[in-house]
Amino acid sequence: MVAAVDQTMEIMPLLRQPLRLLIVVLLSFLALAGPASAQTTPATAAGTGAEAEQSSRFFATRLAEMREHAQHLAQAVPAMPENLQRAAAAFRAAAGDAGAGRIALGALACLVAGGVLEWIFRRVTAGMRARRRSQPLRRVAERLTRIGIDAVFETLALGVFAIGAMVVLLGQEWPGPIHEAGVSFLVALLGLRLVLLVLGLLLRPADGPDRDLAAFDLDTTTARFWYRHLGSFVGWFAVGWAVIAALRVHGMPRAGLELLAYILGIGLVAIAIAIIWRQPAAAPATAEMPADGASGRNAGRWLASVAAVAFWLLWAATAMTLFWFLTVAIGLPIAIRAARRAARHVMRPIEGDDGSPVVTSVAAIFVEQGLRAALIVGGIWVLLWGWGLDVGSLAERETAFTRLLRGSMHALIILLVADLAWSLIKALADNALTNAQVLAGTDAEETRRRARVRTLLPIGRNIAFIVLVVMAGLMALAALGVEIAPLIASAGVVGVAVGFGAQTVVRDMISGMFYMLDDAFRVGEYIQSGSYKGTVESFSLRSVKLRHQRGPLFTIPFGVLGAVQNMSRDWVIVKDQIGITYDSDVDKAKKIIKQIGLELAKDPDLGPNILQPLKLQGIEQFGEYSINIRMKMMTKPGEQFVIRRKANAMIKKAFDENGIHFAFPTVQLAGGSDNSGSAAATIAAQQVLKPKTEAAQ
Repeated sequence: MVAAVDQTMEIMPLLRQPLRLLIVVLLSFLALAGPASAQTTPATAAGTGAEAEQSSRFFATRLAEMREHAQHLAQAVPAMPENLQRAAAAFRAAAGDAGAGRIALGALACLVAGGVLEWIFRRVTAGMRARRRSQPLRRVAERLTRIGIDAVFETLALGVFAIGAMVVLLGQEWPGPIHEAGVSFLVALLGLRLVLLVLGLLLRPADGPDRDLAAFDLDTTTARFWYRHLGSFVGWFAVGWAVIAALRVHGMPRAGLELLAYILGIGLVAIAIAIIWRQPAAAPATAEMPADGASGRNAGRWLASVAAVAFWLLWAATAMTLFWFLTVAIGLPIAIRAARRAARHVMRPIEGDDGSPVVTSVAAIFVEQGLRAALIVGGIWVLLWGWGLDVGSLAERETAFTRLLRGSMHALIILLVADLAWSLIKALADNALTNAQVLAGTDAEETRRRARVRTLLPIGRNIAFIVLVVMAGLMALAALGVEIAPLIASAGVVGVAVGFGAQTVVRDMISGMFYMLDDAFRVGEYIQSGSYKGTVESFSLRSVKLRHQRGPLFTIPFGVLGAVQNMSRDWVIVKDQIGITYDSDVDKAKKIIKQIGLELAKDPDLGPNILQPLKLQGIEQFGEYSINIRMKMMTKPGEQFVIRRKANAMIKKAFDENGIHFAFPTVQLAGGSDNSGSAAATIAAQQVLKPKTEAAQ
């Protein structure tokens, strides 16, 4: 039992997602179709009363069997010492003159032979394995290859040990029962070593020398804890199985074997409870709520401990239908979570030499979803195997329940495939969007291509999701026996009705498709349409969102967008006009502006955004008080404002230094002594007439 809190909390998300809900429903169907349905013969015309009578008879039979089983175990308790003595006597009789010492030496010879052959194999392959370990990992495929090679070497070493031990064991001149018991112990030992081999490969610490090959993100202390305790659990089980097998071949009665098995099972429960209460915390308690975290962990540990005892009680009571159902219902979410964590950690990208991570491929998603599907199918197979159900016999039955059961299994497979397809599509889209981010130094054409990808890909992903959901839903309903032809026909009629009633929505969607096909605008571009203008932030199927430069966000349906003015494509021509006084040197001003244009083009920040440098086009017109000269430059879209502000500041400073003055309107009063009085009288008259003129107007 792993992570008690996570075990119990994993069941809640299981009920919130449709796919997992279908799994739970299917497991419940299988529970109802367990040994009860296999043992009862369905009536040809069974009604509700007959089904109730069969259920009552089944439960009564099960209670009687449990009571009889408990009585047999109670009778086996006082007879256990005598049964053990009989088994020991049978062993001594089978050993004969050789005695236990010779048999022990023979067993030791088996282990020594296997160990020597394994040592030789490891010595021969040590150089090859050292060379493999010294090679750096550059890709995820190399990590998987390295893990696979390590698994092959370890498996071959175990196989060499098994061959050596088995050859010596078969060469021993032991009686049949002792040979059979020896094979049982050897098989248990090989099974234990195989499990330890797998645990050693999976529980490599992430902070150790083989951290690049670790399957989980575990530190050394946590990895060692799980390796020791899970190995102890499997070792106790293997030894118990071998002891039961050896006692069986030496005449131990069935009741005594069952009682001994249940006693040894208490040891498994004790190890499980030790794991639950001694496991390292997944994360340290935070300073904000340490008490809540501790209380939650303790509650989960108590619940997991009660579950461990409940499993032993169900096993001892021979309630195997409920035992296997709870085993799969509780163990499947834990296994799925562990597989997901391992898949994500093993398939994690390898950092490059510059520290930049490589984009994760869809292989990680494929492995994760494939493992989940395999675990779900494996859980159902465990249920069928544990209950002794024959899939062929269930398929031959034509009751409503068996049809619903088969349909649920088919629907589950359909939804698993659809979920895998959507995960792959989403991973491909996310990777493409990540690769489409504009980085420094990207040329203009590549920037436009990436912007188009960021614009179209989210829409395509949403369309793919809708198509997958509709197709998977219809196929799942068809698998459950629902006639989908009327649904499709009704959907067509409803679609026509909705089309007539929602013409605006349809027009918006179709207009949006053509805008996308025409590549009229992309995400991040500044556009203007009528009175709406702003930067394109996102799309939906029927509208576009524009962010104005002052903050407001416009949501505009495609149908009313109309003609679009895109201000972020290719280049921008900046034209400006300034006025200088009539006594200024125009040729000198032209040289100054040209020199400023060259300086701007050499600027490390502004220069890359200037396509054609600033230059003077000439005299635009002669004004009443100024000579208007016109300037021009070409820049990248969106960069013209910063460049123009910088250019204006440089022009003002350069003109001041070179005696070129900007023209502005002035009023000059001039005249001699003769007309000074008349001028003053004229001004006074204007001031007197001004209020009257304003009143008349």
